[in-house]
Amino acid sequence: MAGAGHDFGASGLAAVFGYGWLAFWLLAGAAIYVGVYTIWLKPRTSLNIVIGGAAGSCAVISGGAAVGMWSAPAVWLMALLVFVWTPVHFWALALAYRDDYANAGYPMLPAQVSPQAAARWTALHTVFTAVCALAIGITPSLDWPYLILIGLGTIPLVKRTLALLANPVRQTALPLFGYSNIYLALVIAVVMLSLLWR
Repeated sequence: MAGAGHDFGASGLAAVFGYGWLAFWLLAGAAIYVGVYTIWLKPRTSLNIVIGGAAGSCAVISGGAAVGMWSAPAVWLMALLVFVWTPVHFWALALAYRDDYANAGYPMLPAQVSPQAAARWTALHTVFTAVCALAIGITPSLDWPYLILIGLGTIPLVKRTLALLANPVRQTALPLFGYSNIYLALVIAVVMLSLLWR
């Protein structure tokens, strides 16, 4: 899989070579995902997904670079959001299937620590996720409608995280995993609609 990822990344980069920052961030994302995360961190540390989330962040910045806005505050806040959201998403799933991860031999955090400790780590990143998502709304690119919609959308994320903290089992982990997908999609959709509305 790593070899295929390398080949895919190389072919994609060849297509954009010479496009400055776009090529740089695409290269960074491919290098982090294939080299740093998949080959190095994934089989070695329980915090692998924390750094692995940086690959997703590079994808966001690449999108900003494609429209000449890679250095805009909103782009970097969105990249940071993806970075801190990634552990919430994957740890909730790994907590639901911790025995499967343990049997597979990958040191994912929820398979290495107690369910209570995994829930606390997940909750910490939920806080970071909510803060980043709301902070996007105070950038010059957006306004109060974004804050209202994402503020309302954050409530179910917090409720599901509190349920996980109270009882870290599959029945509480899977709802958080599922809603984490909805939450990130909601942020992206509201950003897009807000910019189109302006």
